Amino acid sequence: MRHPKVGSVMTVDVVRARYGTPFKEVARLLADHRISGLPVVDDHEHVIGVVSETDLMVHQAETPLPYDPAPRFRLPALTAGARRRAAKARARTAGGLMTAPAVTVHAQDTVIEAARTMVGHRVNRLPVLDEDDRLAGIVTRHDLLGMFLRTDAEIREEVIHEVLERGLWLAPADIDVSVTGGVVTLRGEMERKSETQIAVSMTRTIDGVIDVVDRLTHRFEDSRLENDARVPHGVADDWLRKL
Repeated sequence: MRHPKVGSVMTVDVVRARYGTPFKEVARLLADHRISGLPVVDDHEHVIGVVSETDLMVHQAETPLPYDPAPRFRLPALTAGARRRAAKARARTAGGLMTAPAVTVHAQDTVIEAARTMVGHRVNRLPVLDEDDRLAGIVTRHDLLGMFLRTDAEIREEVIHEVLERGLWLAPADIDVSVTGGVVTLRGEMERKSETQIAVSMTRTIDGVIDVVDRLTHRFEDSRLENDARVPHGVADDWLRKL
């Protein structure tokens, strides 16, 4: 299936900092542009880290107040997390505040890959790199959520064209496709059970699909056959081999 690329949804006008950008300038950039984080780049526009509002808050939270009692035990300072927080508390530049290495994606990656990266690393934004690994843009969760705003009519049209016609070589009239609130319902009779499984699996990968309701039936049970005994056709070849 043809998923949109990150380059088509990213913001190209990226607010960035250098390693030596002062603390207060980083805070000003975040506040003035109303953003919660920004990439830190070197002189060649390679991303070396990311500074977020959380990093600045750690700086404030870890800085002792004049009237705070001295800690009695220093063992926690031996942990890696404690050492990082202590370093951020002393940081005066973006290089000291940043989290490194940065989690990034490339402009040619799909929005699905970017979404998985965000969820896997629990981040809200990703610097986008070009083919030379230089900063090309930034993509946020808000940008990726746009694919779920597709209309039901757009989703239905893609199911018919990409799954039924192009993928399974079926006429649109063979299978009834209805979409309500991003939930796709497939109804009708197909030749083989494996084809019903392919239809459902391919439909799930379409951008904007929330769920698939399978109301498909089949004439022949072929799920127990060896993969080599099946007759692949269209772009469903790979799907048949995966089942």
